[in-house]
Amino acid sequence: MRILLLTPQRPYPPHQGTTLRNFNLVKELAKRHSVCVLTFLEPDQTSHDPGPLLDLCEWLETAPVPRRSPALRLRQMLTTSRPDMSLRLWSPEMNARLAAILRQQSFDVVEIEGIEMAPYLPTLEAAQPRPLIIYDAHNAEWILQKRACLADLKNPARWLAAAYSWVQWQRLRRYEAELLHRVDHTIAMSHPDKVALRDVASDVPITVVPNGVDLTAYDEVSQTFSYDLLFTGKMDFRPNIDAVLWFGRQVLPLIQAQRPGTTFAIVGQRPHPRLEVLRDLPGVTITGYVDDVRPYLAGASVYVAPLRVGGGTRLKLLEAMIMGVPIVSTTVGAEGFPVVHGQELILADEPEQFAQEVLTLLANPAHRAKLGTAGRIFAQANYGWDTLIPQLEKVYHDRRPLATDR
Repeated sequence: MRILLLTPQRPYPPHQGTTLRNFNLVKELAKRHSVCVLTFLEPDQTSHDPGPLLDLCEWLETAPVPRRSPALRLRQMLTTSRPDMSLRLWSPEMNARLAAILRQQSFDVVEIEGIEMAPYLPTLEAAQPRPLIIYDAHNAEWILQKRACLADLKNPARWLAAAYSWVQWQRLRRYEAELLHRVDHTIAMSHPDKVALRDVASDVPITVVPNGVDLTAYDEVSQTFSYDLLFTGKMDFRPNIDAVLWFGRQVLPLIQAQRPGTTFAIVGQRPHPRLEVLRDLPGVTITGYVDDVRPYLAGASVYVAPLRVGGGTRLKLLEAMIMGVPIVSTTVGAEGFPVVHGQELILADEPEQFAQEVLTLLANPAHRAKLGTAGRIFAQANYGWDTLIPQLEKVYHDRRPLATDR
């Protein structure tokens, strides 16, 4: 089978959720299929070579990420009814390149990786012969904006951001509904995401294929760094920003009041300026980009996932689980995983409860080890790519478009 993936960033190096998922899709699909990738290249990716992608892919083509000035972004928001995310990666040059490829080559499947690549759907629909078009919904985006809106409403300083999210929430409901009705099949990251997508498009085919981990990539990682508490993620991503600000301001002081000297590392690329207020807090380290998060996971006592906004199945939790790091998470942070509080991880939603659960784990190495082992067993049993990719291939084989559609 010949498969074309449209991705918002080059899937290598795989340093955050989107690139991790897309790289593993390429790697696993390439074992049995011919995989081509058309993608954007972020400025900070230009210093990295494409690694194994050239060997895995039949071909890989990149284009520079289009740049929108603040003035253009504001004008688009005021003069169109499109959600902001659907405009961020629109490039006439990329669209022309895609059209040329589709005139010259045919594909059995084209997979749109995330909503930012959805504007290229009309070009895919016009292809002859028409491929099976899959939308890989990395999030149910409307529910993320709804949660961001409700979270920001609690803080008067964030009311402008709440207004932005309210507008995007309404626009995304309409946009996602139309998108799901036009593609042949949608992949959701979790059952809660499937429910949210069903809320806007009740009569379309949706299959859950969650995020996974390469079970062999986390063996025998050396402990290079040592912190009591750890959070990882792309740090210009709004849910991650909100999470560490809430934790740093409302939870960490409660922990340090009882356990002075507790350290907390925020590991991830592109730290947003809003995080500068955390740099001067005692015990807090903001690393920015790192080549590999695994040594940080290996040296962490507790992984914290204080997310109040989000969706899907978070790769950050799977990485912590497979490394055997005990996790304390909000309910939203662990949403999408069929976990039991106190078994695979600890759930806590209020600052006092979250702080106390962290303190209990820090004081009890045996409890940490037991929880970490249970999390690793859970991840190994349910989230290896070798079990997830066949679920995706079943969609490819079972959901072929009718001959009259080709």
